[in-house]
Amino acid sequence: MNNISKNNKINLLIITGLSGAGKTHCIKILEDLGYFCVDNLPLKLLSGFASLVKDLGKDESKPTAVVVDIREGSNFVENLFDALSKLEEDNITYRIIFLEANDEILVRRFSETRRRHPLSRDGSILTAIMQEKALLASIREKANFIIDTSDFTVKDLREKLNAILSLVGNSEEENLTVNIVAFGFKSGIPIDADIVMDVRFLPNPFYESSLKDLNGLSEEVSNYVTENEIGKNFLDKLLSLLLFILPLYKKEGKSQATIAFGCTGGKHRSVAIANAVKNILIANGYKVNTLNRDLE
Repeated sequence: MNNISKNNKINLLIITGLSGAGKTHCIKILEDLGYFCVDNLPLKLLSGFASLVKDLGKDESKPTAVVVDIREGSNFVENLFDALSKLEEDNITYRIIFLEANDEILVRRFSETRRRHPLSRDGSILTAIMQEKALLASIREKANFIIDTSDFTVKDLREKLNAILSLVGNSEEENLTVNIVAFGFKSGIPIDADIVMDVRFLPNPFYESSLKDLNGLSEEVSNYVTENEIGKNFLDKLLSLLLFILPLYKKEGKSQATIAFGCTGGKHRSVAIANAVKNILIANGYKVNTLNRDLE
């Protein structure tokens, strides 16, 4: 297994390994972490693709990963080494992650999914697994990282990948993204919300003639909703809760969370609270997207 220096940022992450070892889960996790991912990329396209990614990276530093494996065909190993040589000639920095699992686990996974092993001709999954191990031995030797997923959950795989990405300097260090939605109950609850808060207990600006035609983005309405005893206590308790649970969401592997605040029409109280929460979360290092769904 090749050595690498810590924090040497790479242009390309190459995911390969045994069929059934979890490469599909791996690429999904990397996508959640902000990677641009391509599954089953033909090896003849790898060098050109990597060069394009490197050129784009001069303006946009989006990390990139590809999955290549035995689905390429009988010349996969030879073609991969040729492609790696071309990457090195073009000064493309890459790292290889090789996924594997023990024979019993691989047989069970293929039996449970009823998928055909790429090398299975006579129907024997175990024979195909042994053939693939022998074919990929030289690639395994060249890999920078080897991950045995035999006893892994998806969460375990995510944690292992995060540790690897931290080592190569491509880790996602930011907090999870928080999407905040302000809505009106009369138009329905957002179906994609992780947390829904009903704020109709707060003082309603709609019944104040000077505030009725404004919305929660205005300073007047915001102060009316948040600068009273109920509003202040609610925000204090809510923010304590969010700052407690959001790191736990990230620890569980969530890349984003959606929090929805609802009032009657979705124009005054919900908007004011959503905006107040947004400002606090940004101050605490979170990336926040806001949507005032029912605000015309």
